[in-house]
Amino acid sequence: MPVLLPMSRPRALASHTRTGKAAHHAVVIAGGGPTGLMLAAELALAKADVAIVERRASQDLTGTRAGGLHARSIEILDQRGVADRFLREGKLTQLAGFAWTRLDISDLPTRHAYGLALRQNHIERILADRVEELAVPVYRNREVTGFVQDETGVDMMLSSGETLRADYLVGCDGGRSLVRKTAGIDFAGSDPTLSNLMAEVAMREAPAWGLRHDALGFHGLSKTEDGRVLAVMTEATLARTGDPGLRDLSDALIAVYGTDFGVHSPSWISRFTDAARQAVSYRRGRVLLAGDAAHIHHSVGGQGLNIGLQDAVNLGWKLAQVVKGTSPDGLLDTYHAERHGVAARVLRNTRAQIALLRRDDDGRKAAREVMSELLAMDEPRKRYGAMMSGLDISYDLGEGHPLLGRRMPDLALTVEGRPLQLFTLLHHARGVLFNFGGPDGPDISPWADRVTRIDADTDDAWELPAIGVVTKPAAVLVRPDGHVAWVGHASQAGLQAGLAEALTTWFGLAN
Repeated sequence: MPVLLPMSRPRALASHTRTGKAAHHAVVIAGGGPTGLMLAAELALAKADVAIVERRASQDLTGTRAGGLHARSIEILDQRGVADRFLREGKLTQLAGFAWTRLDISDLPTRHAYGLALRQNHIERILADRVEELAVPVYRNREVTGFVQDETGVDMMLSSGETLRADYLVGCDGGRSLVRKTAGIDFAGSDPTLSNLMAEVAMREAPAWGLRHDALGFHGLSKTEDGRVLAVMTEATLARTGDPGLRDLSDALIAVYGTDFGVHSPSWISRFTDAARQAVSYRRGRVLLAGDAAHIHHSVGGQGLNIGLQDAVNLGWKLAQVVKGTSPDGLLDTYHAERHGVAARVLRNTRAQIALLRRDDDGRKAAREVMSELLAMDEPRKRYGAMMSGLDISYDLGEGHPLLGRRMPDLALTVEGRPLQLFTLLHHARGVLFNFGGPDGPDISPWADRVTRIDADTDDAWELPAIGVVTKPAAVLVRPDGHVAWVGHASQAGLQAGLAEALTTWFGLAN
């Protein structure tokens, strides 16, 4: 099977294959879905040697799967200068919701106060184009079938019979992750209590559009972009497993609507459950997990793909610094420390939503009505809107300014007399020290090869989702993932206090 590589690299890799010598990369990513592609792009942007192993022959994807990007995901793409590629192809919409109660986030403090309706096949295609631009090798028609790690790296066996060696292996290979299982990492959580079918089909009769609750659960029929029908049905039993067919969908429609509306010509049919599981550790030695390999949950709320992308952006710059020798291996432990709690909260809120949505009775109907009334109030709406869209994520980096550990707002800046949006200064995935205190700002010269100092002014209000207006600091250290690692105060002592420690923690020892 051919190895699909950028034009500048196929000969070298092919010679390794012919001689039987394992090709070596700093990082190998098992799985080329959204999380794996985003991680590969982050590593390549940081000039780390990364390759993807992907079982599909191309990036083509059958089925709808995930249906959009939340506000924080759009922000992280904007931080890398590629958000417009997605915005051009999707439809802006108020995507955030809780248990089918729509949450309007249009008044939250972000330039992307909306979601983007864009199917996963398009998201993957755009990300794959980005990975190709960054010259990341992709081993297609292959899967990682096993591996052994030692103190210096990981030896992998591929389904093609080839072998690879890497300093680190990252499993982005889905909920049934072979990488997670082989690493011996437990996948703790709850078994499924309901089963849903999702399908894109044609119908000879006009269906009953909209959402419905009944004794079985929740169901929905909506029109797709090309005039077909997107069906989401709760099945009557958990007994049916494996790949679903048109008969399964027909039976589910008849059970709810009394007719299958003449359903025919499915583009795809998939089955998913409310199983909620999470890897107890996102790392074992030189093996790490991200995306669905690290956490699975019901699709309600549309959070899965989004937190996978955000896993990748948290991990990418850290892993790049470690493999390049800039930071010690212990920096990778902060990936689990920061991201495990984020996914645990998503598992909790999806379980809560399913509890409200499942088989209908008077009690659950009343609970949904009470929750809808609550979420119609401004403060709960803003708080839950920030949670469901990923805008309120905060990492525990200690006590201090409310910005510490949170996403940096995309402020309108003036830099050397020119207007700039702050996110444009994060495009290269480097650390940035924003100095708002004038020419006598913090000295970061020992880290200047890794962190850029920007002297800037801004008139923008400093406002955070779910927090509100915060005091404008004199200086801010922003990590490559857009989260604030240190905040400086106006006094000269305050402009240096703790800065060297933060720079060393996140960017390695001073030169």
